[in-house]
Amino acid sequence: MSRNGPTETIAIATGGGDAPGLNAVIKAVTLGARRRGWRVLGLKDAFNGILNPDDYPDGGSIELDENTVRYIGHQGGTIIGTTNRGNPTAYPVQADDGSWSTVDRTDELIDRLQALGVDALISVGGDGSLEIAHHIHQRSLETGRGLRVIGVPKTIDNDLDQTTSTFGFDTAVSFATEAIDRLFSTAASHGRVMVVEVMGRYAGWIALHCGVATGAHGILIPEIPYRLERVADMIRQRRAAGRDYAIVVVAEGAAPVDGEITVASRSLGRAERLGGVGEKVANELERLTEMESRSVVLGHLLRGGTPTSTDRLLGLRFGGAAIRALEQGYDGVMVALAPPTVRYVSLIEATRALKTVPVFGDTVLTARDLGVCFGD
Repeated sequence: MSRNGPTETIAIATGGGDAPGLNAVIKAVTLGARRRGWRVLGLKDAFNGILNPDDYPDGGSIELDENTVRYIGHQGGTIIGTTNRGNPTAYPVQADDGSWSTVDRTDELIDRLQALGVDALISVGGDGSLEIAHHIHQRSLETGRGLRVIGVPKTIDNDLDQTTSTFGFDTAVSFATEAIDRLFSTAASHGRVMVVEVMGRYAGWIALHCGVATGAHGILIPEIPYRLERVADMIRQRRAAGRDYAIVVVAEGAAPVDGEITVASRSLGRAERLGGVGEKVANELERLTEMESRSVVLGHLLRGGTPTSTDRLLGLRFGGAAIRALEQGYDGVMVALAPPTVRYVSLIEATRALKTVPVFGDTVLTARDLGVCFGD
């Protein structure tokens, strides 16, 4: 996982969905690199800028220096853009007859980076982006090109197995908690069941944490297949006790027993887009309980806004660790939080498995002690 060789120019790319804390990573990478005398290029919209430079007025990359990143640490989003389309290992192309297929443009990507003088790539992203980074690293080794690759984990879903936490998660949970707190008063005032759908893809971390923090009455997560009859029973029991409202938090990847995850759309060259389970749950609970039920989808609101201090600090730590990894000769690794420090794990190890909620973990057990219904 280490390879000697001088570093003079590094490139940084942010891929996949945006997450609060990305700009903190960019800031730490830039300042850390500049202190070592290295040049830093920010790649526009992950790798789309490099693969399609004619589509960008600046040629698809921008020079990053102390002035560029001075005031960005507290900002949401990413100043170099991101995308969850344009995977260079399976790039979508349209034929003359209108049909679509994919091609591997990895060699082209590496050639274009090296034409810019790039010695090392820092790729910031979730499991999909890190798998791409691993492929780029492997291809660089196979062809002897010498492009070094460091991964930085990024996902609000907190579902990367080899790191204790990822930046963006704390901000997402904090916002969801505030939103659900607000919904309690309207649910109680109108005597309604409020179903709140949150992001998380195939892991229930966001739903579990904001649901327990707010005192939600039901929490549905992918790790525990649910039966809505059980949730309806809980709501009926509340109503019989004079509490004629309920809050149910649903992770977008939650599914019923013997059922399937609700998929909003699928398209070539990108991961399937989940969504719609909140409305399904609300409609079915209204039928089962005969109580008015409404669904609220927090969606991309969880990704935006100012990062919490926790996510700013974690982004800065990851960015600094990525620069130290290059300085120490590492290659093909991801930086990972292992309190009280940051360690390095191979990219293949980092992308081997998703980190899902342990169903017998302390947080789930605490929720059950509080009377939360998981629908099981």
